[in-house]
Amino acid sequence: MEYVIGLTGGIATGKSLVSSMIRELGGQIIDSDLIARQVVEPGKQGWQKIVDQFGAGILNKDLTIERKELGRVAFADAGKLDALNKITHPLIIAEIERQLHQHKQSGDQRIVVIDAPILLELGLERLADEVWVVAVDAATQLARLMKRDNLSAEEAKRRITAQMPLEEKIKRADRIIDNRFAREETKKQVEEIWREITLKQNRMPVNGS
Repeated sequence: MEYVIGLTGGIATGKSLVSSMIRELGGQIIDSDLIARQVVEPGKQGWQKIVDQFGAGILNKDLTIERKELGRVAFADAGKLDALNKITHPLIIAEIERQLHQHKQSGDQRIVVIDAPILLELGLERLADEVWVVAVDAATQLARLMKRDNLSAEEAKRRITAQMPLEEKIKRADRIIDNRFAREETKKQVEEIWREITLKQNRMPVNGS
C-alpha cells in the first residue's frame, strides 16, 4: 500500500531542499515544477494557449517560453496571472493525477510525494494522506527570494503575496518543517518524520489482508 505526502511551502522557503532530502531517503517524487515546464513545451497545447494569450515576446529564439519574462509580465498584472493560471493549472493537475494513478497501479509499497508549491491552492491535498509545509519567517523568505531570483524587494513581495499566505498553509499542515536554520537541522526533521511514516507504513496490511 502506498502512502502519499503532499509537500508544499511558500516561495523560497526551501521546499526543493526538503524534496531532494526525501528523494535521497527513497521517496518517489511527483515534481509539479517539472510538470509545469513540460506542459508548456513547444508544440504542446499549453504552449499554444500561452503564446495566443501573451504574444511571441515571451519566447526564446528556440521557441521555448522565457519563464522569467513570462513571470515578470504575469506577476505585474493580476488579470494576466489569472489567465496564465487558467491555462496551466488544469494541465498540471491532470498530469499529477496521471502519475499518481501510475504509481498506484504498480502495486508497490512505497511513499509518493506530490511536490507542489501551490498544492493547497489547487486542492491537491485531497490526493494526499498528509500535508507537509516547509516554513521560514517572513524576513528570511523575502531575503532568500530576492537573492535566488535576483529580484527587487517590490518584485519579491509581489510574488509572495500572489500565493496563499504561509500562515494559512501552516494552519492546514499535518507536519511543519522549520527551514530557518542550517541544512543539517532541516535534515534531522525530515529523517525523523520519515522514520515515523516508514514504521507506520510497514505496519499497514497489504491488499486488505
